[in-house]
Amino acid sequence: MLSDGIKLRRTGFNLVWISGAGPQSDSFEDLAMPLFDQLYNFARWLTQNREEAEDLVQETYAKALKGFSSFQLGTNFRAWMYRILRNTFLTSRTGLRATSTTSLDSEEEGPELAVENETPETILVRSFNSQLVQSAIDDLPVHFREALLLCDVEEMSYREIAETLSIPIGTVMSRLSRARHTLRDHLERKVQGNETVIEVARGINHGL
Repeated sequence: MLSDGIKLRRTGFNLVWISGAGPQSDSFEDLAMPLFDQLYNFARWLTQNREEAEDLVQETYAKALKGFSSFQLGTNFRAWMYRILRNTFLTSRTGLRATSTTSLDSEEEGPELAVENETPETILVRSFNSQLVQSAIDDLPVHFREALLLCDVEEMSYREIAETLSIPIGTVMSRLSRARHTLRDHLERKVQGNETVIEVARGINHGL
C-alpha cells in the first residue's frame, strides 16, 4: 500500500494499479505509468541489478505518489520522476558505494567543454546492444553514466538533464564530454587493437 488507498502490484516488470483514490491518483497514474519502462531501464543501468532496479522503481513510484500534491502541473513531470529515482538511488547502499570513490572537484572547477550532438560514442550507445558496449557503460562512474544515458538513450535535452540532476547546464555538457571520451577510451582498450566496433560507429556517423 502506497498512500491514500493506492496499491501497486508488480507483475513481471510492470506495476498494476489495484485501487484508486480519486482524481489526484488518477492524474498521477495518467502521467506516471507511461514512464515505467524508461524509469526501469534507467534504474537497471544505475543499479546494474534486476531486483535492485525493480525495488528502486517501486520506491520511486511510492515517493512520487506521496509527493504528487507538491508537483506543479504543467512543469516537466518526466524530469521530476527521474530526479526522484536518481535521488532515491543515491541514498541507497548501492548508490552510496557507487559515489563514495568518485570526486567531482576537477569537473566542477574545470572549463565547460563542447559537446557534439552526434559522435561515434553516442551512436554506439543508441544503436548497439552488445555486451562490449554495455560493459563499457557499466564501468563509467555513476555521474558520467547517468548523464550519458539521459542524453543518448532517453534523448533528454541538456535543460531536462540539468533539471533532473539538479546541476547547471554547463556541468551537464562537461559530464557528457568526459563520459564520451572515457567511453571511447574504454572501448579502445577493450577491443585491444580490433577497431571494428569504433569503425562501424564512425561509418554510421559519416553517413548522417
